[in-house]
Amino acid sequence: MNPMYAVTNGLATFGPEAIAIIQALDDRFLHLADEVDAERVVFPPLMKVNDLNKLDYFINFPHLGLAVAGLNQETCDCLTHQNADFEKVSHEHINDSAYMLPSAACYNVYLHLRDQTLTNARYYTTVARCFRNENEYNELRRLWSFQMREIVCIGSMDEVQTFLAAYKEKVLEMARKLGIQFDIETATDPFYDKKSAKALLQLLQPVKEEFVFNKTVSAASVNFHRNFFGERCNITNENGEPLFSGCVAFGIERWLHALLETYGHDSKKILQVLGHE
Repeated sequence: MNPMYAVTNGLATFGPEAIAIIQALDDRFLHLADEVDAERVVFPPLMKVNDLNKLDYFINFPHLGLAVAGLNQETCDCLTHQNADFEKVSHEHINDSAYMLPSAACYNVYLHLRDQTLTNARYYTTVARCFRNENEYNELRRLWSFQMREIVCIGSMDEVQTFLAAYKEKVLEMARKLGIQFDIETATDPFYDKKSAKALLQLLQPVKEEFVFNKTVSAASVNFHRNFFGERCNITNENGEPLFSGCVAFGIERWLHALLETYGHDSKKILQVLGHE
């Protein structure tokens, strides 16, 4: 077992050395957020099913979803009168769920700005404990539960595209200083119907670029949402037009993986590189 961390069934446990690296990494990400004076926000750990439905979550990502629900009263009454061993709770014993665990950090930013009119570009940064119901898990490369830091821009199309172009270079420069080698790969955005005009447009203008470590691990991404969230959440400019949005996302455990692989699990060296000796 790695002395810094252990992973079982996609769930990671971290020791002091790994925690120190994670904190130093997030300090780096926050420094990038501070360059645009991004407002720091933390949202509740659960999201409403109804809110996610309005964002087409269950059309695009139903396979990733993890619902949260309490035990029904009949089951509670039964369990309090027995001392049986069991490993699973049957769906028959669970109430209907109105909440989901988040699979990305930025959804709550757009919901937070719902029905607002903005007169200038806004920048936010948030970190969330995210959850994804994957087919398989692979150490720090793919976890069931992981931490995601995001920096979000909401404004005009030009403002968002300028932000994303600048932060693509900022992330590459930070990676270079940390000694991490990333390849840039273009990905597609599932938010758009493949037959829609927006989906056809993304073939000409990429909406998602990933920073890929060792040809296999996407550790960060820059994402252009066009005006999707502006439309769905009614976030508009002074003329009543839906605003555009974009985000830079960092998978914290995947950055940890990249550093550990790059520096042979030498935590002292990694902390020196991060500026936290």
